Amino acid sequence: MATSDGPLARLARYPGSRKNLAGCVGGLAGVGLALAGTAGPLWPLVVAGLYAAGALLAPPERPDTPDFATGGDRLDGLRTDFAALRAYLAEVELPSAARASLAELDGLLEALLAPGWVSDPEQLHVLARAVRQDVPEAVDTFVRTRWWSRFAPGAEPPESHLERQLAALREEVGAVAAALRDAEALRQHIHTRYVEERGDRGAGP
Repeated sequence: MATSDGPLARLARYPGSRKNLAGCVGGLAGVGLALAGTAGPLWPLVVAGLYAAGALLAPPERPDTPDFATGGDRLDGLRTDFAALRAYLAEVELPSAARASLAELDGLLEALLAPGWVSDPEQLHVLARAVRQDVPEAVDTFVRTRWWSRFAPGAEPPESHLERQLAALREEVGAVAAALRDAEALRQHIHTRYVEERGDRGAGP
């Protein structure tokens, strides 16, 4: 699974981020106070404090959810959209627990979307819904709610909803994997019986 990019990449993007721009506005206000003589000898602290306040109050960077170009439940199109979903998730900052849950779900989806496994229309629909709707909606809603939750102290943390959603999706996608496993086990059992019975017939008088 694609993961969040490293600190150097995030640092390189920071100058153009909303947080830096909001912080600069606050810092400029601090400079204005210093020039007006109202900040006193501690004006550097005033400028730094207003910059920090602006950066903290600014909404976080929120990547746009993927604009999936394909539709339907064809496997090739679904694999293309899965790659777009991975690129989106790599840009989103998530708690470590949610990132671990996503990694587990990603591994399941990657295995199920490999060519030659899932062909049942119902199962493909479950995977398509997870990739194109459920996962991006869960993550985007979390990112939006997380920022607003600071204004509602004591409310249920948005992380708990995200983790519950990912757990439900893991169970739903896992049911598809379990069905495939059972089908392959049955196929193996049938073939074993066929080979053994054929051998018994060949060993007869």
